[in-house]
This record gives sequence, C-alpha cells and structure tokens, in this order.
Amino acid sequence: MLQDKTADLISQKQKKLLERLVGELSKTSPDLYYQSTSQIARQIRQYIVNGAGLNQDERELMTSLEQRDIEVLLSLHS
Repeated sequence: MLQDKTADLISQKQKKLLERLVGELSKTSPDLYYQSTSQIARQIRQYIVNGAGLNQDERELMTSLEQRDIEVLLSLHS
C-alpha cells in the first residue's frame, strides 16, 4: 500500500514536471501544438537527457522515463 502511494506521488510529480517542460518547449517551438505526441515526447526526452533547465532532483525523477513513457503521460494529460 505504501509502495502504491509512493508510485502515485512520483507519477504526479512527473506529470507536473512534464507540463512545465511542454510549456518551456512551446516558448522556443511555437509549432509544438501541431506536432504529434511522439515528436513532442522525443523533444522532451532530449531536453531531459541534456539536463537543460532541470535541477538534480528533477533530472533524477525524469531520467527513468523513456520516450514511450512520456508519450503515455502526455496522452493522459487532461
């Protein structure tokens, strides 16, 4: 039960951080809205790998996500 709560907390933090990263990327790529989820996920994954704009905790939180994981999280965004 504690593991489930921890996993939910991590997932919520990742979603919130993904929202921020999408916002940051949209400032530099105005056409981001028109790109496919897979293209956006690829850009976010590259952004994470490069560590741009992420502190150490955020980088650790996000490095476990692969492109497909990011795609799924983006598709769940309401």
